[in-house]
Amino acid sequence: MSAALRLITRAAPGFTLIEVLAALAIGSAVIAATAVLVNNVALNFDRRTGLVGKTDQLLLAVDRLAADIGSARPVKQGDGADATAAFNGDASQLTFVTGSSAGGGQSEEVVSLQVEETDGISRLVRRRARWHGHRTPFANVALRDPVRVIEGQVDIAFGFGSPAPDGTTSWSATWIGQPLLPRLVRLTIHDRASGADLLPGVQFALRADAPIGCAQPGVNAECVTGKSASPKDAPAKDPPAGARR
Repeated sequence: MSAALRLITRAAPGFTLIEVLAALAIGSAVIAATAVLVNNVALNFDRRTGLVGKTDQLLLAVDRLAADIGSARPVKQGDGADATAAFNGDASQLTFVTGSSAGGGQSEEVVSLQVEETDGISRLVRRRARWHGHRTPFANVALRDPVRVIEGQVDIAFGFGSPAPDGTTSWSATWIGQPLLPRLVRLTIHDRASGADLLPGVQFALRADAPIGCAQPGVNAECVTGKSASPKDAPAKDPPAGARR
């Protein structure tokens, strides 16, 4: 009887301690790898979602800036030959007079676009104030209602374009004390981490001092250089009265 029991005991299946420990190690590795994979998928999803959100915000900011800069008005400061355009700008700020239809009536406002930086974060902040006439200098205008138009770890700079004698566009880093408004304002935004230009080729046309055709969407430097349209681009004239069609 004891021999039969010994035979059954020897034939019973089972695992040694080493086999159990090896199985636990393999299971732990599989669980850890799965957790890392799930975490990476979640991070990539959040990152892509964040990029889409930032792209939408940047496009909205460009629309806002195009509306502001495009409606800058050629208001004069001072009198006589010393009068200058009410437009001050350099690489980090813009201040100009723009039209406003707030309250159902047409009025003028001073709009400021200022690049500010705090703790490595750059912000393009928009402020505004009521314009009380050409005798009021910009320095005495109390700007208010700050709005962060663009924000991030980026480098933001403005440039100012005007037509050169040879028909090209000449660019300057400042526009202060000039008798006329610039024809174009260029905005550059570079990502600090990659150095990529986030707004390649973005230029805003100032419609108040530009040809009437430059008020249309999609204007570029050629529009504001003063070149006349070619005959094939000229609008067709109405035929004289009585002429056949």
